[in-house]
Amino acid sequence: MRGESAELATGLTTARQLFSSARYSALGSALPPLIATAVATRDAATGRARERAQAAVARSYVLATELAVKQHFEAAWATADRALSAARASGDPRPLSDAARVLAITMRRAGRSSAAVDFLARTATSLTAEKGEPQADTLAARVCLLMTAAYTAASGGRRSAALDLLQEAEETADRIPGAQNGKPAGLFTISASPAEVAMNRISSLTVLGTPDDAGPYAQRVVPAQLANTERVARYLTDAARMWHQLGDGRRTFSALRAIERTAPEEARRPALRTLTADLLYTPGSLPGLREFAVRTGAVAA
Repeated sequence: MRGESAELATGLTTARQLFSSARYSALGSALPPLIATAVATRDAATGRARERAQAAVARSYVLATELAVKQHFEAAWATADRALSAARASGDPRPLSDAARVLAITMRRAGRSSAAVDFLARTATSLTAEKGEPQADTLAARVCLLMTAAYTAASGGRRSAALDLLQEAEETADRIPGAQNGKPAGLFTISASPAEVAMNRISSLTVLGTPDDAGPYAQRVVPAQLANTERVARYLTDAARMWHQLGDGRRTFSALRAIERTAPEEARRPALRTLTADLLYTPGSLPGLREFAVRTGAVAA
C-alpha cells in the first residue's frame, strides 16, 4: 500500500507539473495510468488512507477536466462529475474547491452560467463558514473560486455581479499572507494573487464587451508574478482577445506570437486557432501571420 501511495503521489506531482508547464500532449498520455493508479489505491484502502486516496482521485480528474476544457472535449462533464464525487468523499475542502471550480467551468461552457455562479458562491461561502480568521490556504481557495465566478458571471452578461465578485476577490487576495511578495497560494491548478485577479479583470471586462476598461489592468500584470507557464499563457491569451476586440491587429498578433514562444501547445488549442483565423481574415496585412496560422493549425497549408 505504501508503495502504491508513493507511486500515486509522484504521478500526481508529475501530472500537475505537465499541466503547469503547458505540456498537454504529455499530460494526456500521463493521465490514464494516473487515474487507474488513484482509483486502485482508493479501492484498496480504508479509513483515513481511503480519504487521502479520494483526494488524489479527485485531483487526477480535475487535471483531466482542465485538459478536456482546453481541447473542447465533451469528456469534461464526466471527469468533472467524478472529480466532485471523489472530492466530497475525501472530506477535504481543498480538493472539493478544485472540483467545484472545474465543474463550474464546464457548466459555463454549456451555457449554464447563472447556475455555475451560484454553485461557486455557495462553495466559496462554505470555506469561510467557521469562526475566526480563515487560514491562508482557505483565503486562497476562496479567491480562486471568486475569480472563476466573476468570469462566469461576465460570460453570462451579468456585469454588476462580475465586478462585485472581482472586487471581493481582490480584497480577499490582499489578506493572504505573502500574496504581495509573490508567494504562491491557491488551488491545485490555479493560484490566488493580486496579479491573478488583475488578469481575471482583463478577461471579464473583455467578455462583457468593454475591452477599453481592461487595458489598464493589462499593463499591471507582470508575467513573472504569475505562478507558471500555463498562467502566463492564459494572461497572453486574455491580452490577445482584448486587443482583437479593440481592433488592434498588430498587438493581437504580437500576443499570439508570445503565446507560441511561451507555450507552443497553447497556440494550437481550438480557441487560439479560432482567434488566429479571425485575425487572418480581417482587413489589413500582418507580415508572418499566414505562416503563423499554418504553423499552429488555424488554416491549412
